[in-house]
Amino acid sequence: MDAEKALPGSTEASTAGTFLIATVKGDVHDIGKNIVAVVLGCNNFKVIDIGVMCPCEKILDAVRESKADILGLSGLITPSLDEMVTVAKEMEKAGMRIPLLIGGATTSKMHTAVKLTPNYSGGVIHVLDASRAVPVAQTLLDKRKHADFMDDINETYAEMREEFYAGLEDRKYLTLQKARATVKPVDFTAAPNVPVTPKFCGAKAIEVSIDDVLPYIDWNPFFQVWQLRGRYPNRGYPKIFNDETVGPEAKKLFDEANGMITKIKQNKRLTLKGIYGFYPANSVGDDIVVYTDESRTTTHHTFYTLRQQAEKDTDEPYMALSDFIAPKDSGVKDYLGMFVCSAGFGLDELTAEFKAANDDYSYIMAEALADRLAEAFAELLHERVRKDDWGYAKDESFNCEDLLKVKYQGIRPAPGYPSQPDHTEKATMWDLMKVKEEIGVELTETFAMLPSASVSGLYFAGACSEYFNVGKLTSDQVEEYAGRKKMELSEVQRWLGPNLSYEP
Repeated sequence: MDAEKALPGSTEASTAGTFLIATVKGDVHDIGKNIVAVVLGCNNFKVIDIGVMCPCEKILDAVRESKADILGLSGLITPSLDEMVTVAKEMEKAGMRIPLLIGGATTSKMHTAVKLTPNYSGGVIHVLDASRAVPVAQTLLDKRKHADFMDDINETYAEMREEFYAGLEDRKYLTLQKARATVKPVDFTAAPNVPVTPKFCGAKAIEVSIDDVLPYIDWNPFFQVWQLRGRYPNRGYPKIFNDETVGPEAKKLFDEANGMITKIKQNKRLTLKGIYGFYPANSVGDDIVVYTDESRTTTHHTFYTLRQQAEKDTDEPYMALSDFIAPKDSGVKDYLGMFVCSAGFGLDELTAEFKAANDDYSYIMAEALADRLAEAFAELLHERVRKDDWGYAKDESFNCEDLLKVKYQGIRPAPGYPSQPDHTEKATMWDLMKVKEEIGVELTETFAMLPSASVSGLYFAGACSEYFNVGKLTSDQVEEYAGRKKMELSEVQRWLGPNLSYEP
């Protein structure tokens, strides 16, 4: 948003306090933030939501102008963690003393304790979900309770910092050279790891209908957005409907969600656009080289991967994504796939109408459904790739439940997530497939996707491929990685901050 906007329903006469809320610079996801704002507004707080992708200066100026009692920061992607630290430091420099609340999918109590609290003396509190925001905010603004509450928080966070740094000292890591030595080479000349040639090489843009993706929706995250969780044995969709406590409300929400989907379809409010491609590729060390054509003589782009280093109790290899692509010196012709799917085209206009009508419930519902449709689109497209376009699993026959349990062959890891935590690798995908030019999905300065209801990733087809968590990295790998990528070490360390086993 270009200007401050008080949440519908909030008034100057509000007595609970003024709560300023923002999604930090480079980040676009705000469903959870919107729910927090609504819940606070319903509890007599004056909520000022200054929107998404908010630079530090804008946030601090808004705090001063609004005379906010509390600041809440939200973020979905890992680069947002650094931006939150920047805001905390600048608040300290400015002499601010209002409480700082932290929330969002990428945040954690540990990160708040270790990285944020030491940088701001006004009080920093991690809030797990919207249900906790109100009691925390109320306690912070209660003069009788504030001091004891913050003393308890600060004591807890101090203990967590001690545990964290002690853990860093105790944790053992393999050098990058030793980690590479654990890899058990895959025989890409023997079934089931012989690469299959895709039907085409290059990128292809597509559009699909909402009806196409509906059977692939995973409803569990949808209910989690609304903080509806069934208890065993009624956890998860559709068993949640049988839960005595949340079942009736979950069913009502589900019916209303499907009603909105029907209206969106009838009025053609959302367009689902995607692009996917396949490219000749081979691994060279820990990197994946993509070639211009099947002659494999000219490198088009390179994807850089990271290898596990935290010591394991088993004899499992220390993995990198490059292990799942045939090495160049094997002489085997392999391929790498990639995709971007979006269900966000038209979403801003739709939510703007709901906001103008002061219909908070509907605009949050629309955002949550667009996210589900984008993920369902990715599931549909991956199935088509496996069975047809790449065709390495033509006889596959799974129902939706099987697909969501990842019973199929192959993986689709996304840059910025556990198997490759470096968000900057998305830029290579965007350049290779000309994503912005072909379908209009853009990357922000911190590599969040616009529209926000978008999903992207790489396709690995081999039976040997599997998901894993890279985990913490030592300086030897980070320094070599920076050299391979031809990036400044400090820049790489910034992007990989949550994965560093050391303080740079």
